[in-house]
Amino acid sequence: MSLTVLRTEAQPGESRRALVLNDRPLVVDLIELTLNHGVFVVRAASSLAQADEILAEWQPHLAVIDMDHDDSSALLSHLGDANRLTRRVTPALGLTRRGDLKTKLRAFELGVDDILTVPFSPEELLARAIVITRRATGLDQPLVPTIRLGEMEVDILGREVRAGNSVIHLSGIEQSLLYLLASRAGRVVSRDEILDAVWGTDFVAESNIVDRHVRSLRVKLQNDYRHPRFIATVPGQGYRFIPTFSNTGWDGGQGPGDRPRN
Repeated sequence: MSLTVLRTEAQPGESRRALVLNDRPLVVDLIELTLNHGVFVVRAASSLAQADEILAEWQPHLAVIDMDHDDSSALLSHLGDANRLTRRVTPALGLTRRGDLKTKLRAFELGVDDILTVPFSPEELLARAIVITRRATGLDQPLVPTIRLGEMEVDILGREVRAGNSVIHLSGIEQSLLYLLASRAGRVVSRDEILDAVWGTDFVAESNIVDRHVRSLRVKLQNDYRHPRFIATVPGQGYRFIPTFSNTGWDGGQGPGDRPRN
C-alpha cells in the first residue's frame, strides 16, 4: 500500500513556525531575530528533551538544527518518526562550525535538507530557510522580510536601512553586526562574542577589527558616540544596542559633527 505524504501546510499570510535546536544563547537570539520578520515564529530548545516538549504541542514548518550539538542526530530521527506518523514533511536546515565536506555529507545522510556554515550572514540564513520551507509548504508567494527597530526599518535581503524617505545601504558585515547587536537589545555583547559570531573562531583578526566595523556602521547610522541612539559603548566590556530610541531628523547620511569612536 502506498503512503501519501502531506505537506506541512501554511496558509497565505500565516507565519511559518521554526524549531531551533541550539545551546548557544547568542546564536539563538540572532537566529530568532533573523527569522522573525512576520515570516517565522521561532521556538528554541537547548536539548532534545526541550525539543520533544515543543514537538508534542507544536508542528513546525522548519527545524534549524545545530549539527555540532550532541542531540542533533536524535532530533532528526524524532522528526523523521513524527513525519512518518503524521504523513507530513518538516524540512531541516543544519548549522555547523565545521565546514568540511565530510561533516556536510554526514548531515545530509542524517536527513537535513540544507546546511549552512557558522558564522552565517543573516540574509543567507533567511533565504535558505524560505527556500526549503517553500518547497515543503507549496506556497510560492513573494516574501519581503523587514524588521522595524524603532523608527528604523531594515530590509534584510536588500541590505537597506530606511528611515522616512532616506535609505542607506549596508555591507554584509555591517548588517550582521546590526542584527547581532539588535538581537541582544539592551544587553552588552563583548568584542570576543562579536568576533566569534560574525567572523568565526578560526579567523585571525586584527586587534581592532570589531571596533573599526562598529565605527563604520555608526557613521552610516549617524550614531554619535557621545549621544548614542542605536549603539552604545560599554567601556571595558563591549557594545550594547539601545532598544528604544528616536530617529527624528535622521537623513541617512553622516552629519557634519558625527565623529564616532570605539
